[in-house]
Amino acid sequence: MPAQAFLQGSYPPAGPELASDTLRDGRVVRSPLDGYQLIPIRPVSSGKGSEDIAWLQASSNCPEAIVSSDEYFSSSDYNNLLASTDEFYTSLTPLINATFSDDEINYKNAYAIFDLLNVASIHNESLPASPPLTDSILFQLRTLADHQQINLAYNSTDPIRAIAGSTLAAQVVRGLENTIKSQGKSKITIEFGAYASFLSFFGLADLLTLPESNDSFMGIPDYASTMTFELFTTADASSFPAVEDLQVRFLFHNGTIDENGTLNAYPLFGQPSTELSWTKFREGMNRFAVSGPEQWCEACGNSTGVCTNINAPSPAVDNTTGSGSRSGISQAVAGIIGALVTLAVVLGVQVAVILFAGLRVVRKKRAASREMDESGAGAADERKL
Repeated sequence: MPAQAFLQGSYPPAGPELASDTLRDGRVVRSPLDGYQLIPIRPVSSGKGSEDIAWLQASSNCPEAIVSSDEYFSSSDYNNLLASTDEFYTSLTPLINATFSDDEINYKNAYAIFDLLNVASIHNESLPASPPLTDSILFQLRTLADHQQINLAYNSTDPIRAIAGSTLAAQVVRGLENTIKSQGKSKITIEFGAYASFLSFFGLADLLTLPESNDSFMGIPDYASTMTFELFTTADASSFPAVEDLQVRFLFHNGTIDENGTLNAYPLFGQPSTELSWTKFREGMNRFAVSGPEQWCEACGNSTGVCTNINAPSPAVDNTTGSGSRSGISQAVAGIIGALVTLAVVLGVQVAVILFAGLRVVRKKRAASREMDESGAGAADERKL
């Protein structure tokens, strides 16, 4: 409570001006509770600085994944789309020539162009009137960006391209294992990440092959999309259930969940059911999970940075003295799994959630200066853990 009180004093409600945003069509969107700012609090006993560890940065520091993604730019699919969409992208030059040069306005920058114009269509009141940025143009831009990004994030014949999804899978399993080992004392794990991790995981978990869900999984997840991995039981247990009674289901919602939105369950690994036993779920995830720096270094072909000691040969044993030493990563470093993980306690449910969202925090001084300037959960028969 003292920490919460301190933060609420430092970051009070932002007020109606800073907590509102006028969209391009004139609508004003306001944050709830007069711009109430939710400041997360959690004690940190280990894992400090883990967001800087190379192997937890997934594909951004993985040479083999970068090479694999770059191979898409020499594929026939890419070259065909580069040529066939040239006229379309060129027609948008008046809208984006302040950001992109003429030689950058093409399919190679499909996502960057879509992102720029998508945000502009929401917030920018001064867009050039010609050519008009219609819904059909935005839809075509989105479709091309979706196609490009899914091909950069996943390839069924080259799993290393989806290294971001592999490291995510390992962290999900670790989070649920913590709940089981702690007999339910560890309730919830929350992670925040980029859309590439979503796309990579979708491919690895066989979600791209679901015909009824292509709209959700075959494109870039919208802002504030949510993946949830729910551990539950249907057994009539008065205490924490046995492992054989535990089940897992995967739920996903594409975009912000409003008061009318719901998380939908989808089957993983090509299974017909949305509910898997804990054993089958863990086996399915571990088929592609990369669960530590040793596996990551080997898969990515890294020999520098964090991988230097891992890949270094062990020194020979001196038989004359009967003593020797082995180099390698310490147990403490090998156990660092929780990059960008926020832990909280919520009664009744264990979930591992990865969110794709943007948050804004306004300091009290900024709010004051701004004002001064302007004045002058599951089925009923289930037991959640």
